[in-house]
Amino acid sequence: MARMHTRRRGSSGSDKPAADEPPEWSDVDPDEVEQRVVELAEQGHDPSQIGIKLRDEGVTGTPVPDVKLVAGKKITQILDENDAKADIPEDLRNLMERAIRLREHVQENPQDYQNKRALQNTESKVRRLADYYRGDELEPDFAYSYEIAVDLLEEN
Repeated sequence: MARMHTRRRGSSGSDKPAADEPPEWSDVDPDEVEQRVVELAEQGHDPSQIGIKLRDEGVTGTPVPDVKLVAGKKITQILDENDAKADIPEDLRNLMERAIRLREHVQENPQDYQNKRALQNTESKVRRLADYYRGDELEPDFAYSYEIAVDLLEEN
């Protein structure tokens, strides 16, 4: 959803190399990786932060370049199996936090038209993503509003 509200093409980035198995220098036990993922989630880390920590710190000193290659499951699947998953998906929560910050800024600075537009675009992304998650990750009658977003994020 990076270029949803712009005409620009954006810059090209590198693709992840295709691999079927972890590199030979990373000899980590899949059970240890799963335990470390659950441990980091209980400490309050998001799935993306868990992946970065495993890449940088690793398990017992050995870095984990890709959790899916080692454990055979994605980080979110591991968290789901161990009931350590967050109430709101990470991407939706991040967009809601941004929308809340933008709304507070626009209320303080009503002449800031550029950020008014950014707020409209961000709330549009939140609604679109809520449609995607509604029924599976979110309640079937979930509807985004500023007040609901503030309440949800204060709970977590």
